[in-house]
Amino acid sequence: MSIQLNILQPEGHSLQADDLLPECLHQFLACPTPDAWLQWALDNPEILLIDHAQCEKKAASTAMSLLYRYVDQPLLLSKMSQLAREELLHFEQVVGLMEKRGVAYAHLTASRYAEGLRKHLRSNDPDRLIDVLIIGALIEARSCERFARLIPYLDEELAKFYRTLVKSEGRHFEDYLLLAKQQTAASIDDRIAFFVAREAELITSPDTTFRFHSGVPS
Repeated sequence: MSIQLNILQPEGHSLQADDLLPECLHQFLACPTPDAWLQWALDNPEILLIDHAQCEKKAASTAMSLLYRYVDQPLLLSKMSQLAREELLHFEQVVGLMEKRGVAYAHLTASRYAEGLRKHLRSNDPDRLIDVLIIGALIEARSCERFARLIPYLDEELAKFYRTLVKSEGRHFEDYLLLAKQQTAASIDDRIAFFVAREAELITSPDTTFRFHSGVPS
C-alpha cells in the first residue's frame, strides 16, 4: 500500500484545505471536519478508498433515481444526468487507483450518515423532494470539504486526483441547492438550516466504525 500519511507531517502541497474550497461552501456547512476524523482516515487508507468508491456509486444511483422519478423537470433531468455521468467516472477512477495500489474492492457496511439525514425526510412532494435535494447538497459539500482536508497529507498522485474532485463536488452541491430552491416560491432557508444542524451533529458525534462520512472515533 503506497499511501504513507500522518496528520502531523503534511506532504507540503502548496494549497491548503481552506484555499481549495469556495467561500460559499464554508458558509454552507456548520463546522469543519474534526481533526479526529482526519487522523482516523489517515490511519485507514484502504477503507478510505473502498468507501470512497462506494460513495461515488451511491451518488450516481441517487441521481439516476431522481431522473426516473421526476421526468417533468427539465433542469433536474439535465443536472442529474450530468451528475450521474461524473459520479460513475469518479467511481471508475477510484477503482483504478485501488487496483494500482493493490487494494481489493470489498463490500463495506454503510455509515449512519446518509440514513441519519434521510430519517428526517417529509412524506409528500414537493416537500420530500426539497429535503432529498438539500441532503444531496450536504453530502456533496461534506465530501468536497473532506477531500480538501485530506489533500495536504496525500501522495502526489492521490492529491492531484482529489483536487479535481473538489472542483466537481463543489459544483454538485450548488446544483442540488439550486434545484431545491426551484421547487417552491417560498423560502427554504429554515429547512436548510435544520439539515445543516443535523449534519453537523452526525460528523462531530462518536462512531464505532470508520467510513468516509463517519463521525469521530468513539
